[in-house]
Amino acid sequence: MRALLTLSISIALSACGTTEASKRFTRDETSALLKKLEVVSLELGEFPFDGPSAVIDGDTVRVKGLQASLRLLAIDTEETFKKDHEREAFAAGWDDYKKKMRGTSARPVKMATPAGEDAKHYAQDFFEGVTAVRIERDHPGEIRDFYGRYLAYIFAKKNGQWVNYNVECVRAGHSPYFVKYGRSRRFHRDFVEAQKEARENERGIWKPGAMHYDDYDERLRWWGEREAGITRFEREQTAHPETHIALTRWDAMLKLEQRLGQEVTVLGAVQEVVQRENGPAVVKLARTRTQNFDIVFWDRDVLLNTGLQFKRGEYVQVRGVVQKYRNSRGLDALQMQVTLPGQVLAPSEELEQMLSTDSKAGSDKDEGE
Repeated sequence: MRALLTLSISIALSACGTTEASKRFTRDETSALLKKLEVVSLELGEFPFDGPSAVIDGDTVRVKGLQASLRLLAIDTEETFKKDHEREAFAAGWDDYKKKMRGTSARPVKMATPAGEDAKHYAQDFFEGVTAVRIERDHPGEIRDFYGRYLAYIFAKKNGQWVNYNVECVRAGHSPYFVKYGRSRRFHRDFVEAQKEARENERGIWKPGAMHYDDYDERLRWWGEREAGITRFEREQTAHPETHIALTRWDAMLKLEQRLGQEVTVLGAVQEVVQRENGPAVVKLARTRTQNFDIVFWDRDVLLNTGLQFKRGEYVQVRGVVQKYRNSRGLDALQMQVTLPGQVLAPSEELEQMLSTDSKAGSDKDEGE
């Protein structure tokens, strides 16, 4: 039986002879464990698990007792076949399937592949026989992702040692080192070395001719450009923690509220650009699926000069004064107004080249330490 990641919510206790591996938790103990996932902390501790339905795919697992799943950090395995139209398109032929899924997209797309199925099977095999896992974070303030999933590293004990599944998934060739949302702060070198090993040995997604994405060079270049901008912001944030606010952090809105009427620099991804016939244009920087931070442009020419209307999904930095206004639902909300193009640092070909060079220099420095 393949054991997959899940928290036990059984309220029964073994009558006698209970070992650490087979311990069952009371309702109160289980509740306390689950609450740890909302705690601002790096290491959340050990969690028992069982049940084969917990692995959704190679980079996502569902924890019993929680509505939200866990999104495993720094990896991005290919998708599994979940929809009939994907299976039908794949049956028509691999090359035609890839072209159809990509369509006219200027960027690489996510799609179901046999490599995605392999990644899921690898996750199932990795956790087979494992009776407990450790859950840890990359940053204590980054608790959930845009979709509400908990961001986590998962460790399983192998031969008496805790092993990082996220890193081993990359080493096995089932995922590249995924830096689209920033590099791993804690295990960057481990991921770099794991990916190098997988590529040199042509494992999984790096095996020529196998049915996997054939545009990884494009993906890695795109992710690297984004990562460079995020890393640059975080360096500035370290030097100026009160004025540089990443919208991905759980307390971002609290910090913005505290800086009301003051100038700050925020980092966020462009989710939507709203341009109405009357009134200002609004660029919505994403926090969650239900919450954004609005950047307001009263002058459309300023918006055009920033290029934000072409940057949907990309990370940008915006500098301005935090303001409060009453929204259409009669609730107070925070926003920032932009009156000069220079208040916005958005990726451009020239900037991306500069950031990529800066990031490579930083990576070389890290690897030389």
